[in-house]
Amino acid sequence: MSNLSGPPFRADHVGSLLRPPELLRAREGHQAGRLSAAELRRVEDQAISETVKVQAKLGLQGVTDGEFRRGSWHMDFLYRIGGVAKTDRTLKIEFKNEAGTIAFAPAAHRVADRLTLGETIFGDDFVYLKSVVPAGTVPKLTIPSPSMLHYRGGRAAIDATAYPEMDAFWHDLAEVYAEEIAGLSALGCTYLQLDDTSLAYLNDPAQRAYVDTIGGDGEHQHLTNIRLINQALADKPAGMTVCTHMCRGNFRSSWVAEGGYDHVAEALFGELKVDAFFLEYDDSRSGGFAPLRFVPKGRKKVVLGLVTTKRAALESKDELKRRIDEAAKYVPLEQLCLSPQCGFSSTVEGNALSIEDEKAKLRLVVEVAHEVWG
Repeated sequence: MSNLSGPPFRADHVGSLLRPPELLRAREGHQAGRLSAAELRRVEDQAISETVKVQAKLGLQGVTDGEFRRGSWHMDFLYRIGGVAKTDRTLKIEFKNEAGTIAFAPAAHRVADRLTLGETIFGDDFVYLKSVVPAGTVPKLTIPSPSMLHYRGGRAAIDATAYPEMDAFWHDLAEVYAEEIAGLSALGCTYLQLDDTSLAYLNDPAQRAYVDTIGGDGEHQHLTNIRLINQALADKPAGMTVCTHMCRGNFRSSWVAEGGYDHVAEALFGELKVDAFFLEYDDSRSGGFAPLRFVPKGRKKVVLGLVTTKRAALESKDELKRRIDEAAKYVPLEQLCLSPQCGFSSTVEGNALSIEDEKAKLRLVVEVAHEVWG
């Protein structure tokens, strides 16, 4: 970034929002065959139009569609890449919270053929969002990072007849994303977020061991993922801000990984060619701010995810300001912004808080940002 104006904004948010009851009912009706796809889309349009107004009223400048059309923050996108197929298998993922563990068993995917892009994925969704955002706000689109196609299954999920060598897989995946980004830019997207849990997960030794089991190199996987994203961004359109968001898992107020950013920090902050980093920092699972010393001075924004989306209790303004001051020892204050640590509803189920709690959290972010940065 040549300057620090524009998005991300001093008060920002990650993207997904709790689905309103009428939208959940409509999704259920559609899945049961009682509601047509066109009728479901009408309900989605209405819900998105309303949530955009709410975000603007709360004082947010970057607004999203809440990911209201998705069941999952990433799989709805990844399944639309040519060559990616659903399978009958399910993955076994164990999420953790203060009370114990929650089992999550999403459908597994397979890279069955060479990767292609037949359409601008979520293009129609972005066009609708852009059509309903109020003046003075910027529509932000969130999509999964290219890393996520590999992270969920590794070499074992990639057909060896389609990709005998992994180099060709990485090349085609980067090209698909380059085409997607160009397509979104042509539709007027100027604020894009690549959601990448891998770059946070890989700080956890247990996750590095997992990558070894799926045919990767856990110790160095973050370097491969950074090169992949950089290739996808090699021809990033002028006028588009691209950021990445990293968290350690977000499903029904639970998480997967733990550990500070130390393992990935030097390469991540020094080499990844994004304009800004949305970082999870809501509790001790995320470690301290010292890894931020690798953020280039004066060039990239860091959005501190200090407000948790996992619990309803509101953070204290004084505590948030104290933590911003602490981070500013490593990154100049003018490069910092504030947001919740993750989305409120990475999957359709959502986290364990109410829509009113969600509004209170977003309002808190806006108020603290105003008090800190003016």
